Amino acid sequence: MNRRTQRQLLAPLSVAVATALALSACGGGEPNGSGDNASSGGSKVSGELISVNNTEPQNGLIPTNTSEVGGGKILSQVFAGLVAFDAKGNVVMDQAEKIEPSDGNKTWTITLKAGLKFTNGEAITSKSFIDAWNYAAKKSNAQSSSNFFRNIVGFSDKKDSTLSGLKAVSDTEFTVKLNDAEVDFPLRLGYSAFVPMPSVAYKDMKAFGESPIGNGPYKLEAPDAWKHNERIRLVRNDDYVGPDKAQNAGLDMIFYSKQDAAYQDALAGNLDVLDKVPGSSLSVYQDDFPDSAINQTSSVFQSLTIPQYLEHFKPGKEGELRRQAISLAIDRASITDKIFNATSTPAKDFSSPVISGFNGNLKGNDVLSYNADRAKELWAQADKISKYSGTFTIGYNVDGDHESWVTAVANSISSTLGIQADGKPYPAFKQLLDDEAANTSTGAFRSGWQGDYPAQVNFMAQQYQTGAGANNGRYTNPAFDKQLAAAAAAKDQDAANAEYSKAQEILLADLPSIPLWNQNSVGVYNPALKNVEFAWNSVPLYFKITK
Repeated sequence: MNRRTQRQLLAPLSVAVATALALSACGGGEPNGSGDNASSGGSKVSGELISVNNTEPQNGLIPTNTSEVGGGKILSQVFAGLVAFDAKGNVVMDQAEKIEPSDGNKTWTITLKAGLKFTNGEAITSKSFIDAWNYAAKKSNAQSSSNFFRNIVGFSDKKDSTLSGLKAVSDTEFTVKLNDAEVDFPLRLGYSAFVPMPSVAYKDMKAFGESPIGNGPYKLEAPDAWKHNERIRLVRNDDYVGPDKAQNAGLDMIFYSKQDAAYQDALAGNLDVLDKVPGSSLSVYQDDFPDSAINQTSSVFQSLTIPQYLEHFKPGKEGELRRQAISLAIDRASITDKIFNATSTPAKDFSSPVISGFNGNLKGNDVLSYNADRAKELWAQADKISKYSGTFTIGYNVDGDHESWVTAVANSISSTLGIQADGKPYPAFKQLLDDEAANTSTGAFRSGWQGDYPAQVNFMAQQYQTGAGANNGRYTNPAFDKQLAAAAAAKDQDAANAEYSKAQEILLADLPSIPLWNQNSVGVYNPALKNVEFAWNSVPLYFKITK
């Protein structure tokens, strides 16, 4: 398929899960596609490592404690979950043979494929999953992904608990009992928080995070393969049983502090795949890579979060007025056109057009359109409650190539509202996240979401549900939480999406974050590569690439 200069729209994602039918495995664990060096069985594979860009992970590589892109890219290659997703976001079986619902989607029976094992030779059993999920749910372990398990019977976010809803039937079968029905539960299982971990992990979790032992398409080249702030090298795992068998020898993930440097390495032939073209090169990348450039819609959502604890922006009338005024003061259309060279689209909701259930006509989404007069009016009303003074800052990480658009957003706010607004740079994403986690942000900060799994709930629950791991703005609204529960209990995916739209309308009224735009997947690659394809979530399908 020619991807040189054509913007390609992904087909709507088929994420509906029929509750009357069991999800079952697709044929025989073959790769999702075939190349010149197909890797099933003993066939020849590409003999060189593929070099790709990444950023230094925030934390150790523990599946249940990684919620940022740098670490997520690594974990998704080193570990395999019960299900995976193809390029368009359709569910395919990975470590599971089948997943069957009962009791109106409140109980799920999971059957594993036979003969699964970790790269240290340990067998993967039902216990491997149950132990990992219980570790994530235990409050004292302080795992960022614990929120994903809150609907499993036995979960408590107030004290240590055991997920009593998990029961091993045999080594290859276990059941999951939920507190409330959840029609899209199987989709969650494709996220890295739900992968298994070997028994050695629990002996020293910190050490395990430095050199994880997984079950995915790749494994660490050596125990010391992670060179902090430099790179991590992964090699093909020949024992992996699943749909994503690697067709190359491995991946050399290089950590860049600036995207411009990564682009220059790609130009010089020193980097094989770059999954994000920096803003400074968006006008020339298709000329620089006439036969190996990609521009397609993806699930990446960019936003601006104003923490609930900031003075003048706390819950209440003043905070409500100021959040709306800030949103109305941002000229998204102009910024996406001039800064992103039309490779991003102004946001219409809190998700993405490639996710099932997207609705661009939600009640209240006019607050996402530039309206200078209305913005000034609302800001003035807020000033009558409490006069605003000082500088409105926007925190951003320099290593993510955000300076240009943050500056443009700050300028738009300044010129519209007549206040001082500036960007606040952090050298690395980790430092920005650390401030967010500690509730020490002194202003707004850039935020966003790259889909973990293709469902509306993934864009809302993890960021805005009370106590959620990625709820860095500390938003809470019982009505929103209740609406999410109503959506999960719907009879089918269409009905669930209708309920999720109602949840979106609550967010549009509260603006726990301010939606900005949806980013395309815009990348370049070495023209000597074959089978380069970016998935629905903008991450390259690394396992397919040959050289």
